[in-house]
Amino acid sequence: MQEVRDPELPGRLLTLERDAFVPLLRSRPDTDFALPAAACPGWTVRDVLAHCSAALMRVVEGRFEKGVFSPESNDRDIAERAGWTNARVVDELERGMTEAGPVLARGDGRLDVLALGEWVHAGDVREAWGAPGAYAGAGLPDALALLARFTRQKEHVPLHADLDDVDEPLHLGAVAASGPPARYLGDAATLIRLCAGRPVTPGTYELAGVREAELNVFG
Repeated sequence: MQEVRDPELPGRLLTLERDAFVPLLRSRPDTDFALPAAACPGWTVRDVLAHCSAALMRVVEGRFEKGVFSPESNDRDIAERAGWTNARVVDELERGMTEAGPVLARGDGRLDVLALGEWVHAGDVREAWGAPGAYAGAGLPDALALLARFTRQKEHVPLHADLDDVDEPLHLGAVAASGPPARYLGDAATLIRLCAGRPVTPGTYELAGVREAELNVFG
């Protein structure tokens, strides 16, 4: 049975995150934007934000040339914004988080995962700043729903997740795989970290039937 897509899901996630994240960005001094983003080696917080705003504006403006979203393309996007003020980068990010949702809703779903990537990168910035809510917050239910759909589309490793802070189990990955799925027990934010290839705290979760690296959907 073909899965029914919710076309409003990516935009809803972006809007929820915009309303929480942009005020945080505007409250921080310029020096905080130069801090390293440990989850994205070699990038500063500003680099992460420039990458995020550029990716969203590509969606808004329909600019998808060959090699888009490759590491080289990402580096060019960041370099193009090198002369911008931090405030201008945040302004572009806010516009992208506002306008990309309707564009994604009209699409065929192949770019929906960009909303999840943006939400994860917002967690990367919070992590760099020691701010609360990294990989959690109001958008978490929509992020989990988008993660589940993306992993099913990619026929990723099947995983049954019993989440400490979510009532219903979450099923990730291929639905027609042979044998029982791998199992995860822990909180939702840690599962997001694992699936996004971010560092986790050992001993805070249980994982059986799969290695941590196999859960990375962006690797």
